[in-house]
Amino acid sequence: MYEAFFGLRERPFDLSPDSRFLFLAASHQEALSNLDYGLSARKGVTLLIGEAGMGKTTLVRAVLASYRKRDALCVYLNNPTLTRSEFLRFIANEFGLPPAAATDKVTCLRELEAVLLRRAEAGQISALLIDEAQSMPHELLEEVRLLANMETDTTKLLPLILAGQPELAGRLNDPSLRQLKQRIALRCELKPFDLGRTAAYIATRIRTAGGEAARVFTREAVIRIHEASQGIPRVISVICDNALVAGFAAGASPISSRLVEEVCRDFDLQKQTPPEPPVKAESMFSDEEPAEPSAADEGIAAGAADHHTVTEPQLFGDYSRRRRMSFF
Repeated sequence: MYEAFFGLRERPFDLSPDSRFLFLAASHQEALSNLDYGLSARKGVTLLIGEAGMGKTTLVRAVLASYRKRDALCVYLNNPTLTRSEFLRFIANEFGLPPAAATDKVTCLRELEAVLLRRAEAGQISALLIDEAQSMPHELLEEVRLLANMETDTTKLLPLILAGQPELAGRLNDPSLRQLKQRIALRCELKPFDLGRTAAYIATRIRTAGGEAARVFTREAVIRIHEASQGIPRVISVICDNALVAGFAAGASPISSRLVEEVCRDFDLQKQTPPEPPVKAESMFSDEEPAEPSAADEGIAAGAADHHTVTEPQLFGDYSRRRRMSFF
């Protein structure tokens, strides 16, 4: 069992009715709690920081879907490289303001505040969630600060979530943005997975697809995936997905570190030193690395383009007919 293997008890987290599972490591769970609290308690600005591929958009969309089921008016902007006038039109359209609000800032602010007040008095949540916020022009960051000023004597009218890469944190250190930085009530940062959580993430995705981790990747393959991905979930998924395709074509089961290494070379992922000593595996992933391929084995890979010569390996045997394995 994985729990005995790594001493952890990570598990999928379900936020939606269609059972789309999220794997939440500690920093992701903390971030999700902060985003939830920031909206429910109307805490002004909540800042979510993380490297590309760490799952920021996934968490923001999960919170968005959850609150939209609660009759909340949550506006989501995922491409904030807009001009002031474009941002004004976006706000007017998304909050259902009169047509005049899209062209006149005074009208927009007056109508927006009236909508937010009515909703607050009815106990309803209104929010603005901005993804890729590191790309926002300076003038829009100032507009966001002014929106964060909308409040009553007791509560904020428009809680905001700003999600972005680490450059966003650097930009907020600019003296000209100090007023916006002072309005950040909650701050959370997503951390890369360590080796144990990389293995847990892979095993969870395999189980969700109906598979058995020990039949898919060897321990050494998982360690190599962790080294190459540096614990970034998106990169882990890309490596695993392509390793599965390569393993299917070559008839390899389980996937070895050699196959993972080939995928890493294809994607120009240089070998990285792991941040911690390798974890000794007991039972989750296969102990045995497949032997080096013989000339006959190389012939299997060479002939993979002819689908009539490739049989479905054990890797996809029992569960591929029920649910095709994919990390995307």
